[in-house]
Amino acid sequence: MALPSTIPAMMSVAAARWPEITAIDDGPGRLTYAQLDALRWRAARALMSLGVVRGDRVAIWAPNIAEWIVAALAIHTTGAVLVPVNTRMRGNEAGDILKDSGARVLFCIGEFLGTYYPDLLAAHRPETLEHIVVLRSGKDWDNFLQRAEETGEQAVRDRAAAVTPDDLSDLMFTSGTTGRPKGVMTAHGQNLRVVASWGKAVGLEAGERYLVVGPFFHAFGYKAGWLVALMHGVTIYPQLVFDAEVVLDRIAGERINVLPGPPTLYHSLLAHPRLASYDLSSLRAAITGAAAIPPVLVERMRSELGFKTVLTGYGLTESCGIATLCEASDDAETIATTSGRAIPGIELRCVGPDGKPVAPGVAGEVVMRGYNVMRGYFNDEAGTREAIDAEGWLHTGDVGVLDERGYLRITDRLKDMYISGGFNCYPAEIERLLSAHPAIAQVAVVGTPDARMGEVGKAHVVLRAGATLSGAELIAWARGQMANYKVPAVVEFPDFLPVNAAGKVLKHQLR
Repeated sequence: MALPSTIPAMMSVAAARWPEITAIDDGPGRLTYAQLDALRWRAARALMSLGVVRGDRVAIWAPNIAEWIVAALAIHTTGAVLVPVNTRMRGNEAGDILKDSGARVLFCIGEFLGTYYPDLLAAHRPETLEHIVVLRSGKDWDNFLQRAEETGEQAVRDRAAAVTPDDLSDLMFTSGTTGRPKGVMTAHGQNLRVVASWGKAVGLEAGERYLVVGPFFHAFGYKAGWLVALMHGVTIYPQLVFDAEVVLDRIAGERINVLPGPPTLYHSLLAHPRLASYDLSSLRAAITGAAAIPPVLVERMRSELGFKTVLTGYGLTESCGIATLCEASDDAETIATTSGRAIPGIELRCVGPDGKPVAPGVAGEVVMRGYNVMRGYFNDEAGTREAIDAEGWLHTGDVGVLDERGYLRITDRLKDMYISGGFNCYPAEIERLLSAHPAIAQVAVVGTPDARMGEVGKAHVVLRAGATLSGAELIAWARGQMANYKVPAVVEFPDFLPVNAAGKVLKHQLR
């Protein structure tokens, strides 16, 4: 069967093939594929009634709930561009994303984890943001859906039919080494082709039950999460926040078949004191990555969690989230020590400083070329030229080794980025936020190994003359300024930072 070329077309095909299968089960309610399809058409008409036109940016700042998916599908159906916003961000961080993207409409959670999100944003709301639709708080969502009556059915059908494979589907912000988030632009056709490869590797089948723990604002929870599930007729079980006991309860109670996540997720499940009391026999497939994986973890995932298929992969936001994958037939050592081979249609190389490929087994920068490469950074031609060379190769900034079989092993990073609990952390951005503290004269952040999180941030802080500050005080302050995974776990106070002749901090010495 031919692959649909746009996300709205994909949803129409899915609803026609599996109308009675449950598409989303998030606790409060269930939506079949037919019901989800009807609701996304209604929400798309409501967006058009708000004045949203093709190419407009529309943001979502909410945890994993059914309305997130409905809103995203509606955005795609109108030809607008989805802008996911990280729920861990504080108001100032979210405000920057909304301003930089020029988003006209925001779907925002109301109360979540003891915080009312619209209040977080109030002082940082950009002038370009015309409408906020509050989810699960009052009747805002219902009132929004009522606006559908102002737009005719044929108008929205025509709008969806006008969407092309090359139209942007999303603008996902990922921090760069400049310390300022960059908006990664990807299109409908390339995303669908990527997730089709992912679904084939995992062996997804209609009616399977897929617990999506990865946040929807991240490519892992969005593209390798609900989008690939809808393409294959799978039932999505959104998980609001990760809690090992809650997840084990859901696996046993809902008979979950597929559970992707970073290695920390499986470590947490394996460490649960009552693990043996849960019936996990329904589990079939796990997909992990984003950090180094000890071979013993793969073996324990199979023997103690019961997964028949365990896969690892590698990707980045700039590659539609996916670039390489292992195969179900690969042995445990290959799965644990590599990130698999390039997905079909993608060229992958490791290159030296001269840009030429290095021999198998020799470390070089990972570069890739093919349909999965982003369309560029939003409003940043210079950044785009720096990331994608004249021959179309995306330079990842990661250092890796390809073996004779073409399997990739990530060994280091050209950039300073480190990964904490599956989240990319960019020191330049964290340093920029920490530098706002009045006691800080200079700060440098590096990643340091951590048994549970893979890596955590370590801040080296030089205080201003006469200032006093403890590590605990800085960490407490930082929690109010940035997403919690960005907050350094360790703080040191040297008298000075080592620098080179050009004044650049020598981070390899700090490490």
